[in-house]
Amino acid sequence: MLETISLAVPVLVLVALWITSLSLKASGKPALPAAIYGIPIAGIVLAAMANTAVIVDAGHVGVVTRFGAVTGARFDQGLNYKIPFAESVWVADVRTQKEQVDAAAASKDLQEVKSTIALNYHLDALHASTVYREIGPQYKSRIVDPAIQEAFKFTTAQFTAEELITQREEVKNRARGFLRERLGAFNVIVDELNIVTFEFSRAFNDAIEAKQVAAQRVQQSLNEQQRAKVEADTRVIAAQGDASAVLTRAKAAAEAQALQQRTLSDIYVQFLAVDKWDGKMPQVTGSGATPFITLPTP
Repeated sequence: MLETISLAVPVLVLVALWITSLSLKASGKPALPAAIYGIPIAGIVLAAMANTAVIVDAGHVGVVTRFGAVTGARFDQGLNYKIPFAESVWVADVRTQKEQVDAAAASKDLQEVKSTIALNYHLDALHASTVYREIGPQYKSRIVDPAIQEAFKFTTAQFTAEELITQREEVKNRARGFLRERLGAFNVIVDELNIVTFEFSRAFNDAIEAKQVAAQRVQQSLNEQQRAKVEADTRVIAAQGDASAVLTRAKAAAEAQALQQRTLSDIYVQFLAVDKWDGKMPQVTGSGATPFITLPTP
């Protein structure tokens, strides 16, 4: 547009001067001096020179068209030249771009799922002219955005709502593979895809929460059963230890008594009786009395 204006202004000025000169001649007046025509002519030359040079910034590529038809020529970054007014250049961005969209679909178990998807992609610089010829400069709205929606619906339908959460990485990989195949056919290269969020219906969220609470209660019950079992085993072990200790003490006492019975003599028993005697004679006498000390007879 600017190129057309830059050329049209000096041309219109030149035509106006020429018509004015003819009018002056027709009225018998002197025509305009020839030097005055140099101004619009100089403007036309400058416009042509400015329209010849094309600067392509880094990360971009230029697609050349001649009278609206794609020539197949490509301008790389830097200074390039084209035929003024006959050729035009569409400068395409081939750097990695980010597109974030909201998508909605249904899961395998018919749960409503909403998600925010972020896609990183870039235009294939070697085939930029093909994209311009077959799709046009609006390839993002015509190809990329619909493909993201389709990929989300295609992938979500293969998983249940619960699997979308537990197998999130697998969901992402399948959606990314679908997009790479679909957009690759249009010379758009997918760099990465990320599922930013998953949103489910209120009923599904309530069901998940109830399931988690039930699972926690089951786990708590199992923990209590395990603790009770450990405590019971501890009491059994303690009782066995106490019984073993009592048995050991009883066995030791029995062995001690048996040893005493085997080692005590009558004389030693009398010695113990004398050792504990308080010096008082027994009060019982007569033929039926038990002797205090049995003395051996010669």
